[in-house]
Amino acid sequence: MASLADDYAIARQAKMRPVIEIARSLGIPDDFVESYGRYKAKIGLGALGTLKDRPLGKYVVVTAITPTPLGEGKTVNTIGLALGLNRIGKRATCCTRQPSLGPVFGVKGGAAGGGRSQVLPMEDINIHLTGDIHAVQAAHNLGSAFLDNHLHHGNRLGIDPNGIYWRRVMDMNDRALRSVVVAHKAEGVERADGFDIAVASEIMAILALAASHKDMRARLGRMIIGRTTAGKPVTTEDLKVAGAMALLVRDALCPNLLQTIEGTPAFIHTGPFGNIAHGNSSILADQIALRCSEYVITEAGFGADLGFEKFVDIKCRTSGLKPDAAVIVATVRGLKVHSGKFRIVTGKPLPEKLLAEDLESLRAGAENLAKMVEIVHMTGLPAVVAINRFPSDSEREIEEIRSIAKQAHAEGCEVSDAFAKGGDGTKDLAQAVVKACDRKSDFRLLYDSAAPLQQKIETVATMVYGADGVDYAPPAEEKLKLYTDWGLGGLAVCLAKTQLSISHDPNLKGRPKGWRLPVQDVRVSAGAGFVYPLCGAIMTMPGLSAAPAGELMDIDENGDIIGLTGKK
Repeated sequence: MASLADDYAIARQAKMRPVIEIARSLGIPDDFVESYGRYKAKIGLGALGTLKDRPLGKYVVVTAITPTPLGEGKTVNTIGLALGLNRIGKRATCCTRQPSLGPVFGVKGGAAGGGRSQVLPMEDINIHLTGDIHAVQAAHNLGSAFLDNHLHHGNRLGIDPNGIYWRRVMDMNDRALRSVVVAHKAEGVERADGFDIAVASEIMAILALAASHKDMRARLGRMIIGRTTAGKPVTTEDLKVAGAMALLVRDALCPNLLQTIEGTPAFIHTGPFGNIAHGNSSILADQIALRCSEYVITEAGFGADLGFEKFVDIKCRTSGLKPDAAVIVATVRGLKVHSGKFRIVTGKPLPEKLLAEDLESLRAGAENLAKMVEIVHMTGLPAVVAINRFPSDSEREIEEIRSIAKQAHAEGCEVSDAFAKGGDGTKDLAQAVVKACDRKSDFRLLYDSAAPLQQKIETVATMVYGADGVDYAPPAEEKLKLYTDWGLGGLAVCLAKTQLSISHDPNLKGRPKGWRLPVQDVRVSAGAGFVYPLCGAIMTMPGLSAAPAGELMDIDENGDIIGLTGKK
């Protein structure tokens, strides 16, 4: 089995096809293909008009159990499932998010899949791609510049300096910039500010949800940067900066087309933060892929309680698309961790006992998988469990997960060897997904848009997370009333919480019971179309570890990249 250190070597051995050939294989006319070199391209939005009369393919979302800090291989299996479907004679395309530079140089290293289940060229995907994240960063910070310039020149709008919601962004992990003071008195109005990571920008969430350039422009103008001293919202349209922002992200709205290691088409487009945003790739990429493929495999961030719920209640609510099935990625080690007996720390070796056969711990953590299947079933979709195999997994442990999945009424459960074998390692999983998609589903959203914001929050907290109820801090109650008074009560809710537990507390493993969800504050992304309640400590600007992955990265004498996986 390939090791993580072999990812780049495996990728370099692959024979890639020119991206124009990938586009032609999808039936996309050359006129809509804007190449960025030989192996990546943007697809013009006019392609949707040309493709509109084609039937939609099957729509499959890949989610996971509650992940450990190392992840459970969701991206690898999203790509691998598309490879497997093509191996069994189905035309499949995968859609994933673009990695942020912060995690690439921080904890994860490369994030374009791994082993024999990758999207290529992996170095471009991880470092700049077509510049979309940089465009988001520039547009967002242009808004910041206009805001502080407005304050400097007399504050005609009457913005309350203590009521500003808009922070600056950069695409890097830099804890020193979490809280800063801007504009010393000689340069303007001195005030407290801070930086979030660029993928946490509302602009990134907008790119992922916008239906067209017109829709994107309107959404950019609805973004709320703060409030006046009279308590009224102030938008980027009020600041007269929304149009200039749109110029900077005009091209970024167009999806990026690439290919897998086996030549399967792949769209990598947008990378909204998985906590304070919806953590899914773009609607536009999915729509184009669905008109060009029999099966589209799209990835939702983190576990079914986070990315999948937001895929349903935000992404599908916005697009109107109805998925056919969901795949839940599970690992033996991940379920053992949910027993509460083991602790994984990034940058340190896995505990030896975690790698030994331990059916008792596996069963103890199994309720997490059962809950994820239950969440999928709440939406009326069939759930297929993919067991992401690792070398330390025993056959008895694999069979135990099969039994757990069956007891939870999953529609199928298959081992995935995508990392080690590519498409050959996912053919059984592909067959199970085809079978699930052929079943009639009854897809439904989990709450009505017209319901009060508080009711929507409580629906997600109690139904999806399993909380006994919700406790609102005074600032949260005030914000919910304020947003309702502003006419924003019809927005979706995008709960921001830890990805390491179904609850708000990362220390509560498995399927926590007997707890209540605390909501400390509620913020608004009016352009994206949701409010986001803050449940527990949420980090919007990560920091680097004592030994960041970037320490192992370099170039050789030929300019070739070394160590992009972040592993020795």
